[in-house]
Amino acid sequence: MTVREKTQEIERMTLSPYARLSERNAGRPVPEEPDELRTDFQRDRDRIIHCKAFRRLKQKTQVFLSPEGDHYRTRLTHTLEVSQIARTIARSLRLNEDLTEAIALGHDLGHTPFGHAGERALDKLNPEGFHHYIQSVRVVTRLEKGFRGLNLTRDVLNGFATHTKGEWAFTMEGRVVRYADRIAYMNHDIEDAIMAGVLSPGALPESVVRVLGDTKSKRISCLILDLVKNSGSELRMSPEVAAEYETLHQFMYDSVYIGSKAKQEEYKVERLITELYHHFLREPGNLPEEYQAIARQEGIHRAVTDYISGMSDEFATHCFENLFIPQKWQL
Repeated sequence: MTVREKTQEIERMTLSPYARLSERNAGRPVPEEPDELRTDFQRDRDRIIHCKAFRRLKQKTQVFLSPEGDHYRTRLTHTLEVSQIARTIARSLRLNEDLTEAIALGHDLGHTPFGHAGERALDKLNPEGFHHYIQSVRVVTRLEKGFRGLNLTRDVLNGFATHTKGEWAFTMEGRVVRYADRIAYMNHDIEDAIMAGVLSPGALPESVVRVLGDTKSKRISCLILDLVKNSGSELRMSPEVAAEYETLHQFMYDSVYIGSKAKQEEYKVERLITELYHHFLREPGNLPEEYQAIARQEGIHRAVTDYISGMSDEFATHCFENLFIPQKWQL
């Protein structure tokens, strides 16, 4: 027996009937020989962690654009918090933790620079629209590893595509990540907003504090525990906790995500992204050669969207400055 086969035997013996066994995954776009040590889901997780798009998440906005200070979340720290929450839920429900972790670690690989402000800008500019969760799939199937893709299992790809809204994932593990994503960002965004002075510590609705708790730790623990206690063949929360979960979500949209001082600079993001987009439409020769090849194969809008969406905040800003801001004359 190989190490992988022993792991698969342990999965058969210990995981829930609702879990996705690694040996029964939905396959890869290109079949591969099994690994001696790792299951397919473990290999997917490792490929995600080692890819370039994962590293770029450290310089992509979560909520606050280029915040001054080391303690605000970035898209990478958000991803790690989602992974931790998702793994806790999966372990408690005896689901496949490796599959859950792979989906959680890669769910935002397609996110744009400057967070959702960048996503909205690209959605307006691309004739076919833009959604980061669909771009996450494209990153790992087309753009990574020298534009050959990572060849991840379809179980992981489906988890990426369904982690935000619309149709639910076909695995329980993918559905766990959708819950974990929302639990993570609502609670860490509260902490960041209080630190930034956007929210006062006592601003949360009274019913949310009473039911979910008065600290980030208590709220996360309450939401996870309630989800675990009330889930079986389907994931669900109790009616009372689910109602406050939605109340908190709406409160954050009203107080932080829309119209707060944290968003005052976002109109500049649309201009920056728009100027870059139109520049590369007019001057496709300024795209890196790999993206010029995409333009020839799939169209210029696809190539420009792929290039800009993959930029970090800092790279996009430097690109804009180099193209549109006069440089000092050097003697």
